[in-house]
Amino acid sequence: MDLKVLICDDEFGMRTVLRKAVEKIDGFKIVGEAEDGEDVIELVEETRPNIVFLDIEMPKQSGVECAKKIADIDPKIIIIFATGYNEYMSEAFELYAFDYIVKPFKLERIYQTLQKIKDINKLKEEQSINKIIRHEKGLDKILIKNKEGLSFVDIKDIIMIQREDRSTVIYTIDNNYVTSEALSSLEEKLDKTQFFRSHKSYIINLSMIQKIYPYGRWTYIAKLRNTDKDALLTHEKYEEMKNIFL
Repeated sequence: MDLKVLICDDEFGMRTVLRKAVEKIDGFKIVGEAEDGEDVIELVEETRPNIVFLDIEMPKQSGVECAKKIADIDPKIIIIFATGYNEYMSEAFELYAFDYIVKPFKLERIYQTLQKIKDINKLKEEQSINKIIRHEKGLDKILIKNKEGLSFVDIKDIIMIQREDRSTVIYTIDNNYVTSEALSSLEEKLDKTQFFRSHKSYIINLSMIQKIYPYGRWTYIAKLRNTDKDALLTHEKYEEMKNIFL
């Protein structure tokens, strides 16, 4: 099913550019165009789009005001700011904007953003199917190879997996397991709807997250339940995780 796109800009020329860019990529369908803030909200209510391209400076209501109202209507709607003003960028991302594109922009920049959305949507569909298959087959454990032999670990008990001291450590609710297996190898065995590669050295159980807070400018820390260990998130992975929970 095509993802529904709403284009919002008070300049006809910019709406045309965005429309042509969207129409060039399969998997998207334009369901409306708006030239002022009031029309934006009406069309969101009427068409329930998956994606909204939103200008900042518009008559009647600004793009930032519209974004707040859109989030109230449906927080899963992907908001992409396409504007000539870069000073609103920090405020836009506080509203969980998916992207912020500054005019004049190249069409390739739009294509990249749309392709990323397609990839994320496809991954969510595949994860949903894999989760059903895994549940039906009863694959509730993961096999861990270590010096002691083979350990069968309940997947639901895994809190996080960390690469440390040239080994991989699986932290569970009641035990820890050390293995020489690569983090990427274990990642392939886990349900991606439940486990998330937050950093090159960490995989975390999404259901175990208690809190996320900044750690420096481009890094975050995830506080996890049932352990005194913390996991790192890169800025890119932090943004990706927010989209998972929307």
